[in-house]
Amino acid sequence: MEYLWAFLIGGLFCAIGQILIDFTKLTPARILVSYVVAGVILGALGLYKPIIDKAGGGATVPLTGFGYLLAEGVKKAVDENGFLGIFTGGLTAAAAGICAAIVFGFITALFAKSTPKT
Repeated sequence: MEYLWAFLIGGLFCAIGQILIDFTKLTPARILVSYVVAGVILGALGLYKPIIDKAGGGATVPLTGFGYLLAEGVKKAVDENGFLGIFTGGLTAAAAGICAAIVFGFITALFAKSTPKT
């Protein structure tokens, strides 16, 4: 049942993104930013945690999950470090994911040859 909920919730996020691409003039970059901001707002309001509890990876892997992670990191850092936590919390919370993206991007670049668009 856990996998079904992850599939349904993650699929819903993808379907909403596809609808935004197909029926609005929003660019993919604006949709990406909107998803991250939505995750931050839902996390700050305490509405995203129940979604994560139900959907697991279906809610933490999409961009809304990244926004939630940033919001939770800032909350925790502010509790521990005060005002300075506003600036350090998000990066501290997301450091492992950011590092993995850089490492895997570098490894991919070693084996793939990029070509300019013409």
